[in-house]
Amino acid sequence: MTAFWDGLMGNLEIALILFFFVWLFGWAKGSLGNAKLAVLFAIIVVYLTVFQYRELVWLAVGLFLFATFGKEFFSKIGGSN
Repeated sequence: MTAFWDGLMGNLEIALILFFFVWLFGWAKGSLGNAKLAVLFAIIVVYLTVFQYRELVWLAVGLFLFATFGKEFFSKIGGSN
């Protein structure tokens, strides 16, 4: 049964890495303005952070969730005066 969970977590990490790469590429393309430079930037960042330290994929998920939902959440907390 442990092999099942190891395989599932491995596949989940790969899917999250790909999702993080696409999200980072979209951000870099908008910020840098050049698609080739954005691809190079995204490859370097994903390789250095995720493939060197596999646990950081969960940090990327946290950053994505904060960037997507965090602004609205904190504005509701701060605007409740």
